Amino acid sequence: MRIWAKLMTDGKICEQYVYENAERLSYSRFFDYLTDICQTMDIPTPVLTKTHIFNFAKFNHVKFIPRDFVESLGYDCLFLENLI
Repeated sequence: MRIWAKLMTDGKICEQYVYENAERLSYSRFFDYLTDICQTMDIPTPVLTKTHIFNFAKFNHVKFIPRDFVESLGYDCLFLENLI
């Protein structure tokens, strides 16, 4: 499983990271993946809702905007894409 994480501002990628894990993608562990990605990128972890998980499952990507974070993000969005 690989997830491409992108921090974007004004439609441009400011920082990126590819998260890799040997296990198969499990949506019940999606918060664990998100936490690992955010710790590696040194950004706050966003609030994860069912809608985020459903979007990732259906469209292979999810977008977290500043209102999804309790702390200030400093970017326009965090975009996660499933690399199949």
